[in-house]
This record gives sequence, structure tokens and C-alpha cells, in this order.
Amino acid sequence: MDLSELAVAIALAAFAAIPLSLTIWALLDAAGRPQWAWALSGRRQVLWMAGIMFAALTVVGGMIVCAWYLTRVRHEIAAAEDGHI
Repeated sequence: MDLSELAVAIALAAFAAIPLSLTIWALLDAAGRPQWAWALSGRRQVLWMAGIMFAALTVVGGMIVCAWYLTRVRHEIAAAEDGHI
């Protein structure tokens, strides 16, 4: 095995890890937010966490749901946590 094959293998493994990384990031972020911040923002923590986990069963669905959470919902929860309702 030469260095070019090793580089390709590492690049493919890194690319394949992107959906799993997004899912873990979204789940850890959702779990780490306090329940009162979720309530103030009008969102339900349990539903979002379950949705992220079920969508992760398909790669495309998981990436869409995680991206939606990380770009839209996360900012609403963080704003409620900071007192901006």
C-alpha cells in the first residue's frame, strides 16, 4: 500500500464520518440545552431529539434534520436561554 492509497482511504473515511458527526453534534447540543429554554422558545426537546435519532437512520434525512436543527432551531433555543424571547 503506497501513500496515495492511504490518503484516499483517509479522505473517504473522513467524508463518510460527516453524517455521524452532524448527528452526534445535534444530539449533544439538544440534550445540553435546559428544558426551560425549550419551553420559552415554543419547541419540544424530546420531539427534536427523537426526530434527529430517527432521521439518522437514513443518511440524507439525517443530514437534513440535523442541518435544520443546527441552523434554525438551535439559535432560537440559545436566544431563549440568553433571555431574548
